[in-house]
Amino acid sequence: MSEPAAAVGSPLTRPAGNEDAAPYAATGRTTPTRAKQRASYDPGVVHPILDSGYLCHLGFVRDGAPVVLPTLYARVGRRLYIHGSTGSRPLRMAGGTDPGLAVCLTVTHLDGLVLARSAFHHSVNYRSVVAHGVAYTVTDPDERRMALDAIVDQVVAGRSRDSRPADDKELAATAVIRLDLDEVSAKLRTGGPNDDPEDVALPYWAGVVPVSPTYGAPIPSDDLDPAVTLPDYLAAL
Repeated sequence: MSEPAAAVGSPLTRPAGNEDAAPYAATGRTTPTRAKQRASYDPGVVHPILDSGYLCHLGFVRDGAPVVLPTLYARVGRRLYIHGSTGSRPLRMAGGTDPGLAVCLTVTHLDGLVLARSAFHHSVNYRSVVAHGVAYTVTDPDERRMALDAIVDQVVAGRSRDSRPADDKELAATAVIRLDLDEVSAKLRTGGPNDDPEDVALPYWAGVVPVSPTYGAPIPSDDLDPAVTLPDYLAAL
């Protein structure tokens, strides 16, 4: 990926707390056309949804056609860092002399299957964040290292301190793009089915099937030294 001039004003450490609590501004792109009551622009809602995930879907336009790619991310303050390869075309598009790459990034957590008595009212409980903006290549070496550590820790908290840092060759093969959280909103659904009153007496089961991610017991590498014990942060999963 070609490397443009370094961006300025980039935070190089995670916030120590007391982040800017000002709500995000609602825009035409972040205001739902349906179920507006489920939308939130409160960082106290948006940020925990982002922090509890690590897989996002990055949408952009390539050669006049929409493209959506899954990739890893991390939140640092009001900024997202997205991981990729220097050979990735969308990440190349965010660099060079171009004015960045217009993107739409989404993160979604599925919390439950909502089964109603009528097929029409079936739904899901979920938490989601959608962010619109222009993504830029990160070129500052310190910011890149911080971002890559943040992405590793987003997946498994504490892992960046318990692994070898990337060397110069690995860093050269790794791309990071940055998306400021300016135009962003959360949307959530909770609760049970919303059946019509006339359907409540129908003889069909109705309710919610909870959905949550689970982690299995860690499986050590075949060549792992038996003296290396399972780290506490993995046991905590």
